[in-house]
Amino acid sequence: MTGVDTVRAGARYHGDAAAAPGLLDFAVNVRRARPPGWLTRRLAFRLADLGNYPSAADTEAAVDAVAARHGRSADEVLPLTGAAEAFALLPALSPRCAALIAPSFTEPEALLAAAGVPIEHVVLDPPFGLAGARVPEQADLVVVGNPTNPTGVTHTRADILALRRPGRLLVVDEAFADAIPGEPQSLAGQRLDPADGDVLVLRSLTKTWGLAGLRVGYALGDPALLTRLAARRQHWPVNTLALEAIAACCAPEAVAQAAAEAADLAELRTQMAAGLTGIGVDVVPGQAPFVLFTVEDAELVRNRLADNGIAIRRGDTFVGLTDRYLRATVRPEWPLLVEALAEVMR
Repeated sequence: MTGVDTVRAGARYHGDAAAAPGLLDFAVNVRRARPPGWLTRRLAFRLADLGNYPSAADTEAAVDAVAARHGRSADEVLPLTGAAEAFALLPALSPRCAALIAPSFTEPEALLAAAGVPIEHVVLDPPFGLAGARVPEQADLVVVGNPTNPTGVTHTRADILALRRPGRLLVVDEAFADAIPGEPQSLAGQRLDPADGDVLVLRSLTKTWGLAGLRVGYALGDPALLTRLAARRQHWPVNTLALEAIAACCAPEAVAQAAAEAADLAELRTQMAAGLTGIGVDVVPGQAPFVLFTVEDAELVRNRLADNGIAIRRGDTFVGLTDRYLRATVRPEWPLLVEALAEVMR
């Protein structure tokens, strides 16, 4: 029997553990240090409303904005306190066996294991493509990231949908999808027949808009599935400021800004990956706003980089990665990382 005391230690490790104050942070995947001014002002305007419980009108505004953003109906949208909240809700569906595509974000593993859900990891070999992945047929819950954290790999819709089975719930974590120009492989706007297997798409707004401290996200799926998922939630599960942020960040002008930033980010990633390759580092091909790569003696490299004022994410806490892997967030300051890394490797 699994439980809280048997959760794998690495499943609870996240990049913020490496980002000590004063270090240049390449460990955490939030793409801006603070929300943009227009969003901060909009949230500040709602501070006077914190004496009241979140209203039905607040929830409706958030849901309507998400529905319009993805071409969905309102009953296909569930606001969340961060996309990761959905993983905490999954045990309420009583899954018999969860298959986790690995390497991947570790919070599903931690929360499902703590709830006693049997887990099998489906470990992908480098370069971590999904085609041909052997998911156990008995798995009635499958979790996959797209693009995947930490590999940065974006899977095709076809490869993801090939995992569907009647009676199986496929959870697609698209926390970083809005960092991919055009989001060509996203399933967020896809209406799918639940008879072929339910699909739950999770989206985060914390990474793009600098809202990690607020926890903002949402789920998209069949109305009956969302009703079951939310059945045991507390009343007022998403706070007023988070609902306001959802409505604001899914408005057309915000979506357009995010799309423009995604294009710039993609170019920055290309430059950063080339810089790392240029000093002899083996980079995993990907599209996400972070880069996974390998070095010899990664622990020594991490420690030396920290001594030089740079935080980077270790890779060995992810199932399927060895102690040679490191992950670095795409930042304009990437030349500083490459320079420091080259010096350490010398």
